[in-house]
Amino acid sequence: MKKHKNLWPPLYGLVLALFTAYVLLDAFVIPRSYAAAVTQTADTAAAVTTAGTAAASSSASAAVTQTAAQTAAVTDSTYSDGSISITITQYRENDTTIYVADVTLSSADALKTAFADDTYGKNITETTSAIASAQNAILAINGDYYSSRGGYVIRNGVIYRSTSEDAGQEDLVIYADGSFGIVTEGSTTAQELLDNGAQQVLSFGPALVENGEVSVSENEEVDRAKTSNPRTAIGIISPLHYVLVVSDGRTSASTGLSLYQLAQFMQGLGVETAYNLDGGGSSTMVFNGTVVNQPTTNGNRISERKVSDIVYIG
Repeated sequence: MKKHKNLWPPLYGLVLALFTAYVLLDAFVIPRSYAAAVTQTADTAAAVTTAGTAAASSSASAAVTQTAAQTAAVTDSTYSDGSISITITQYRENDTTIYVADVTLSSADALKTAFADDTYGKNITETTSAIASAQNAILAINGDYYSSRGGYVIRNGVIYRSTSEDAGQEDLVIYADGSFGIVTEGSTTAQELLDNGAQQVLSFGPALVENGEVSVSENEEVDRAKTSNPRTAIGIISPLHYVLVVSDGRTSASTGLSLYQLAQFMQGLGVETAYNLDGGGSSTMVFNGTVVNQPTTNGNRISERKVSDIVYIG
């Protein structure tokens, strides 16, 4: 009888270890598909109960965009087709290499988001370049990595997640007319945002610039263990005039930026509103199928990290 009792401690330890391993795998590894991405069109809008009254591109406008892309003037750092103009410029500040895509659009319909594998879910990831290729994106940056965070998820006029884990979470709202807004999740609901014309809601943050003024402090940091990181941000200068920004970091060639340094840089570009997206190893910019920057997680190897979503022009 005594021998059987001695088996319980190691057996309990084994069960606990297996349970812990499962929880970790479920949280960070095991993919779970919740919904296929919905493309809002006039025919499907009525069928999507969470879509509200969000605007959508018609098949005719998509055909015009495709035709324009076929006749575009393209170089290694520029793109122009009459409705989309992109110029990529490389900067060097704070011992860091920064890539800025200056984007002017004739229609807000060209500013879009996409999920990895066109699927909303958990631990479903692809590289930024792979997602961009699937969407025929002209320009793309990584998004907010929604699958590893809580917060609202509205993409292309559809609500995928309406729950909030943090009432103080700052979100970026991109409205149907292409304008930007900063909201806190405790002050509004996802449905209210959709009803007010939200096309995209990105939940990472914080806001970097509001009303042309830096809105973070020198001590503010998402990851307090490392203040100098690769960064990704998006900003609006004027109606339909945007900057998409990615900085390298964590290498001897490029240190990385603090949030405050990033905010100052964005302000220097003349933005009215700017927002911090997922950074670190996720920070990636893709232009015409080519990765522009040098993405890295720890500086040991230059390679793309798989992410859950992108923001793109196309």
